[in-house]
Formats: sequence, structure tokens, C-alpha cells
Amino acid sequence: MLTIPGRCWLCHLSLACPSWGICSRCTALFPPPSSVCPQCGSPALSERLSCGRCLLKPPLWERIIYVADYHPPLRSLIHDLKFNGIPALAPALARLLLLSILHSRREHQLALVDIILSVPLHHRRALRRGYNQSALIANSLARWLDCRYVNKAVRRIQARSAQHQLSARQRQLNLKDAFRVEIPVAGLHIAIVDDVVTTGSTVAEIARLLKKQGAATIQVWCLCRTL
Repeated sequence: MLTIPGRCWLCHLSLACPSWGICSRCTALFPPPSSVCPQCGSPALSERLSCGRCLLKPPLWERIIYVADYHPPLRSLIHDLKFNGIPALAPALARLLLLSILHSRREHQLALVDIILSVPLHHRRALRRGYNQSALIANSLARWLDCRYVNKAVRRIQARSAQHQLSARQRQLNLKDAFRVEIPVAGLHIAIVDDVVTTGSTVAEIARLLKKQGAATIQVWCLCRTL
């Protein structure tokens, strides 16, 4: 993907604010998800009440916020960020997520968080890619929300198979003992940032460790929620 500074990543028209990355017209292609469960993000009858599945077995986080489903053009932008070596896309995608977070604050009285964490890559994968896309997104969000961000608060200590290649059950087994929390989190309200949440196994394992160490509440912020 090629772009010109000061022009929209999608339509290539001039931007009123160059730092936005995506113009207002193209941003309208990503309306806030409606009629989804506030906890798991799956389709539901109410966007204010937890779905039946979450009532029976609630996830380890209180709320999930995401931009849109994993469809074009967002899917293509995320793919370019992750696999085509275009880290310059991160601020534009982070801004889309910021708009979703601000929308949830207005419409659903979303609680503020004390600290933002990002889903880590194993250091060998990070070296191959050159960056952690979730960390780039989290860093921008922390700056705009005036919130603390700790880059290596959670460390991936085991290199495992890529999650997108595995079934739901395999994802859970693949993550066993894969992470370690490196900072004190007792009593903190925390947001975990990832690019794409599919089964939720990765953020669930991190949330489990955070809750085990006394985290007060956890939100999950991601670009896409896939089913």
C-alpha cells in the first residue's frame, strides 16, 4: 500500500488534519458496532446488558470495545500493518479505536482506566516484524487519553504457533504459561489493547493473570472482533 503524506490512506484525498490518517468521509465507513454484547462483543438483543452466554460464564473482563468486524477495508489496513511492514498505519488505526472508546464513554458511561497494556509478541517475532503493532496502537491511545502506558508490562515468555492458524481449543492450549506480568497491578483499572480478537483466548489468558494479581477491572480494546 502506498500513501502520500497528508492524504487519506483509503481515498487519497487531502486531510484536514494530516495526523488523522483517514479522512472523515472514510471514517464513516466504520460505524460503532450495534446490538452486540458489551462483554464478549457477540451479536445480542441489547448493547447494554450482557448476553446469556456471558451471564452463565462471564469473561474475565468487564467490557470489550472494537471498531468494526473483520471486513474490508479495515481488514486490509490491519493486514498491511501486521504483515506488509507498514507501521505508519498504526496512528490512523489507533484513531479509529479512539473514536470507538470515546463513543462508549458518551453512550455507556465507560469507566476510565488507570493504565493501558498491549498484547505482547515474543521477542523473536517482534524482531522479525520490526515492531509490535498492538504496542504502537496502545502508545498512541495512551498519549491521546493522557493515560499511563507500560510497553513491557506483560511479557510473552514462550514462543508458540501463530494463533490465527489454530482452532479455539488449540489456541487455549497454545497459550498455557505463555505470558508473565512484569509490574504490580493490584487495584488498577486496566485496558488491554490488541489488534484483532477472535476467540478471545489471548486476552483471556492475560486477563486471568492480571486478575490473579489483583487487578480491579479490565477492558479489552481492539480494532476488530471476529466470530
